Amino acid sequence: MTFEGIFTPMLVPFDSRGAVDEAELRRLIRWLIEKGAHGLYPNGSTGEATRLTAEERRRIVKVTCEEAAGRVPVIAGTAEANLHETLDACRSYAELGVAAVAVVAPFYYRVAPESVYAHFAEIARNSPVDILLYNIPAFATPIDGATVRKLAELPRVAGIKDSSGDVAAMMRLISSVRPLRPDFSFLTGWDAVLVPMLLIGCNGGTHASGNVIPECLGRVFELARAGNWEEAVRLQSRVLPLFDAMLQYFEFPDGFRAAAELRGFSFGAPRQPLTTKQLEQRQLYKASLEPLLSVLVPEPTRLPYSPES
Repeated sequence: MTFEGIFTPMLVPFDSRGAVDEAELRRLIRWLIEKGAHGLYPNGSTGEATRLTAEERRRIVKVTCEEAAGRVPVIAGTAEANLHETLDACRSYAELGVAAVAVVAPFYYRVAPESVYAHFAEIARNSPVDILLYNIPAFATPIDGATVRKLAELPRVAGIKDSSGDVAAMMRLISSVRPLRPDFSFLTGWDAVLVPMLLIGCNGGTHASGNVIPECLGRVFELARAGNWEEAVRLQSRVLPLFDAMLQYFEFPDGFRAAAELRGFSFGAPRQPLTTKQLEQRQLYKASLEPLLSVLVPEPTRLPYSPES
């Protein structure tokens, strides 16, 4: 399938013991779907996937698929450290009902393009479910355009999620791959360039801001799809200051957690411990997000489901 629209790389709430708060996670998923998310993306970078155990990651995917119940597609992130565990995750997630898995390029060790190709090709030949290439140069080996073009020849490779934010590189990629694979999905992972990426032909995006303002990002997408680029740019311009603040003042992804708390969710402490000074600063920075959020979401429509739902 071709993946279209805004997929939310879900945050993960933790309880007072530091365990995944499943009840709050389910509430978040229901709210995201109600607010118009086109798809869900558990175990992404925003969900601190590498800070979770393999068992936790599988449980999160199971919960997501249960709550989605076929209403929206689920793309599960597989940021595993080696080929064997990646294929194990592909098989497990396929059994749980995901539409695809997003496989991060080799990380920690930076490898050559030929090794990147070999890594993805081995997964594509053995995965029981379609895969998206996940290009996130900030955290992993970059996937160059020639390698993507070559991998697109493999039927299981269904698309790419690119978090570089490089519009020119995406233009080259679309020009190279789409004639070969019209069904190939191009998703941007960088919130700040959603409109430009849609304008050059991307199918949608996976955006951390979707945890905070899913209705706004959905509206940007719908405006772009309708050809109303002026309004799409105007709305994204209002989103940008909030996005910048969530990145600038916090260690990723805690700024998105803090902003989502302003919409009525409880996320608990992040997996990455914070010092007392950081916790004090977090409260100040969180308060600074309030006026930026209020520009996009008026107070009367701010809160999600009640705890009883």
